[in-house]
Amino acid sequence: PIAVAGVTLFGTWQSKLFFPAVVALAVAFITYLLVRDTPQSCGLPPIEKYKDDYSKDYNEAHEKELSTKQILLDYVLVNRLIWYIAFANAFIYLVRYGVLDWAPTYLKEAKGFSLKETGWAYFLYEWAGIPGTLLCGWLSDKVFSGRRAPATIIYMVLVTIAVFVYWKNPAGNPLVDNIALIAIGFLIYGPVMLVGVHAMDLVPKKAAGTAAGLTGLFGYLIGATAATAAMGYVVDAWGWDGGFYMLLAACGLSILFTGLTWKKERASLHS
Repeated sequence: PIAVAGVTLFGTWQSKLFFPAVVALAVAFITYLLVRDTPQSCGLPPIEKYKDDYSKDYNEAHEKELSTKQILLDYVLVNRLIWYIAFANAFIYLVRYGVLDWAPTYLKEAKGFSLKETGWAYFLYEWAGIPGTLLCGWLSDKVFSGRRAPATIIYMVLVTIAVFVYWKNPAGNPLVDNIALIAIGFLIYGPVMLVGVHAMDLVPKKAAGTAAGLTGLFGYLIGATAATAAMGYVVDAWGWDGGFYMLLAACGLSILFTGLTWKKERASLHS
């Protein structure tokens, strides 16, 4: 919608590139003006004290400011669970962008979609992620009592099934292709969101941003890059079948690495 608004306002195709960037800069500037770091930076008490709502493992030491060196060497880089989640995120992002970036080409070449049909399928994939993410967060908080691994694994198992259907559905059945693509979009963004939350749950709150940042780095630097470059290479060398074998392997590895945190997460919540 923002890209369309840009073209409507300025009348050139280039505006669909720069107008969303201008909107993003405006939102970033407003955020910079209005958002503050911590309650303490504004002279307020910690949120736990204000709400009288303390986690089981809370203590006053959590309010101590940490140096970058302490955050990295004492809490993030030495925590193998953070590394498991970071690798899981890399494979989740590979699936996310492997499907998203190659959907127009795949649907046109392998499934015979028109440009208009491809555009609608691409659009629905993205928008399906909104309710899917909300449901994933609700399941994690309410059904699994704050555990992130179970919801992530369930979603990725279902993503695996949807990717398989998307691959194996014969050309000429656009409804099935669209349903499979919507299902992938509905399901993949939940784990994308939960990985960051999972990482923040595993470290003191003063190190939460760095932990989430490490997982995000793996997602974009490894996962998104592999989805673009490696996926293209594999498809050129072994066809679309090779590309989907790669996506299914990424689904399996994301489940494996998330599963490695299962026992520790459950133990920490019940301690």
